[in-house]
Amino acid sequence: MSLPLIAGFLWLIAANVIAMFPSRDHHWRNAYTLIALGVPLLGAITLTTGPILGLLFLAGGASVLRWPVWFLWKWVRALGGNRPS
Repeated sequence: MSLPLIAGFLWLIAANVIAMFPSRDHHWRNAYTLIALGVPLLGAITLTTGPILGLLFLAGGASVLRWPVWFLWKWVRALGGNRPS
């Protein structure tokens, strides 16, 4: 098992442990830290183990950090002009 893959699993475990504790800011500060650590880690995982595991870790990270992803999606849709579909 490669070092980025082990670090990715540790990132997922740490993110889940952090989510168990109460927070005054609803974990937003922790989410920013996890994103800052997770993006380069995701690149390293994809580079060393391939795109399939990279996509799996992307899905795992998005499931842990679902609210930042949700607000990013809303922001991108607002930039598009909210065209009715």
